[in-house]
Amino acid sequence: MGAGGEQDKVKVAGDVPRRRRWHWKRLLWLPVLFVAFSFLQVLVLRFVDPPISSVMLWRYGEALGAGDWAYRLHYQWRDLDQMAPSLPISLVAAEDQRFPEHSGFDLQAIEKARDHNARGGRLRGASTISQQVAKNLFLWQGRSWIRKGLEVWYTVLIETLWPKQRILEMYANIAEFGDGVYGAQAAAKTFWGKDAARLSPAESARLAAVLPAPRRYSAASPGPYVQRRAAWIQRQARQLGGAAYLAED
Repeated sequence: MGAGGEQDKVKVAGDVPRRRRWHWKRLLWLPVLFVAFSFLQVLVLRFVDPPISSVMLWRYGEALGAGDWAYRLHYQWRDLDQMAPSLPISLVAAEDQRFPEHSGFDLQAIEKARDHNARGGRLRGASTISQQVAKNLFLWQGRSWIRKGLEVWYTVLIETLWPKQRILEMYANIAEFGDGVYGAQAAAKTFWGKDAARLSPAESARLAAVLPAPRRYSAASPGPYVQRRAAWIQRQARQLGGAAYLAED
């Protein structure tokens, strides 16, 4: 073999480490790109109402995968001022009573849930409304450390870039209140044939009462559990001070 062949071998051998370094540099850029993308994603949705959420897409795919080709999503956006004042306070009373005070994570609720779960019995969660918005709007269903880490990241972004009123508005619009029924307007139309602005305090409380399991419980035909929980939510909403509890400073 001539000198030219030996030189080509050396050149090829030297190119391999350089290519590997180049690939590693590209991989190192991925976290930076994700941070930039997610920041822009959340910032845009502060001003733009989403046409759909990840949980809606997930549920739709789940239905199609089960062969339910007739499955339909019911979703109509309504701004917070187009909803009955009783609805937002009912959601907060049911799901996250310290919502106006915390910064996305309710440490007191987390500690209480940890103590409760350590004693055994039915597991209790401590997700805030902000965390539920992060999960339902951007992420997939299921439990994993990766998904939980992303939920934390998106919650921080949401709390940093959105006012509390926008977070609550988003939650009221993308929460599932029945199988395929998302948001206060679709729920009000589907269950009672009225706009979300005309929901009564009792109806608002019933919508909030089914949130732990909206495919199991019915706001339109409430059983004993939903009736008891709705009555409790109304009492809690009054004790918090009603709609004034959520008024912006």
